[in-house]
Amino acid sequence: MDQLDWLAARFEEDRPRLRAIAYRMLGSIIEADDAVQETWLRLSRSEADRIANLRGWLTTAVGRTCIDMLRARTRHREVPFAAVSPETVAKWDDGTDPEQQALISDSVGLALLTVLDTLTPHERLAFVLHDVFDVPFDEIASIVGCSPAAARQMASRARRRVKGAAVTAPDLERQRAVVDAFLAAANDGDFDRLITLLDPDVTFEADDVAVRAGAPKALRGADAVARSVIGRTVGARPALVDGSVGVAAIQGGRARGVVILEVAGSRIIAMRLIGDLARIDQLDISVLDV
Repeated sequence: MDQLDWLAARFEEDRPRLRAIAYRMLGSIIEADDAVQETWLRLSRSEADRIANLRGWLTTAVGRTCIDMLRARTRHREVPFAAVSPETVAKWDDGTDPEQQALISDSVGLALLTVLDTLTPHERLAFVLHDVFDVPFDEIASIVGCSPAAARQMASRARRRVKGAAVTAPDLERQRAVVDAFLAAANDGDFDRLITLLDPDVTFEADDVAVRAGAPKALRGADAVARSVIGRTVGARPALVDGSVGVAAIQGGRARGVVILEVAGSRIIAMRLIGDLARIDQLDISVLDV
């Protein structure tokens, strides 16, 4: 095994933890995956033989990547589907299976702590790494470029704001209704209805496996995306994908394709198609009742 293969193996061992950190920082599965991929690219270009503590290096890399991504956001996105308080989920009585409710509660409780707009990127990082992942303040300080005392103060300020903030849960029923309407319009070939459910600047991305199977690599705009998906979602089911709203194609009891959706208001603003079965097997997928 050469060095790159060894690095790849070590990175895959730590991928779930890195993804969890990124998700709690960014509040978006799609952006979390982007942050983890950027971390791998940085590692593959680094002089790995000089890294004494690979786990710490990866934590630093993904943390700084998330800070850069938070700073680069040019518009406010709605709080992700996953960011609903467990208390709110427990009160829903829509016939959902109790096990399914538990899956939702697990995913939303983890994301809740990091979605408040009152936190600065550095405060988010200090809070997430220390309060969720037990990273010492001296390590956090080296990531954000401050003293351990300052890192402690950041986490403390963030903790007070989190405890004192009144978090408004996103409208789960509305987002689920958007997904149901999207599937119905796509399956029925209702192009006009489909257009109304897509943001004018909606984006679509597909992984390499899906592209080889015939999916477009990338699209932008409601018209292009609608023409690509219409009539091609027969058999797809609404699902939670790592706590985010999405669609899953189930065959033989296994997800063979997954689309992660981002919903803002009453429209879909982003879609990511995953066809890589190895990648899909790493996802926590809970198919929702129709």
